Amino acid sequence: MSEHNISVTVNGTHHELTVEPRTLLVSALREQLGYTGANVGCETGRCGTCTVRVDGETIKSCTRFAVQSDGAEIETVEGLADDGDLSTLQEQFQENHGLQCGYCTPGMLMSADTFLRENEDPSREEIRDAIEGNLCRCTGYQNIVDAIEATADQLGEQR
Repeated sequence: MSEHNISVTVNGTHHELTVEPRTLLVSALREQLGYTGANVGCETGRCGTCTVRVDGETIKSCTRFAVQSDGAEIETVEGLADDGDLSTLQEQFQENHGLQCGYCTPGMLMSADTFLRENEDPSREEIRDAIEGNLCRCTGYQNIVDAIEATADQLGEQR
């Protein structure tokens, strides 16, 4: 099988790598580059555990081949922290018990972070709509919505 050389920037760091045409972006991130925050769940795009941002757009990285992201700017959950300090959103997930087993958390965080960049004062219904493509089997979503709402409130106070 032929291989392709691609280049991506992940969380501000440039990487060159060689991938097979069938390599999923989530697999390249995890196995070749060591960004293990995006989890492999359903591999069909339904669960959202593999959510990342590619060129500013939130995507499920199990639905894209790595070669399709050649030249892309990719952001993973590891990029949310600032020099080891949790982001406001990550802190609110912790304070509001927005996680339980934690498997869905990276995808939830990436979807919520993207949503909050575009929505300064969201309603709880808008928050629920924003995380709709991310499945959680543990929390019942209440604390996740609380954490996102608290983040929006805190960011609003800082503006």
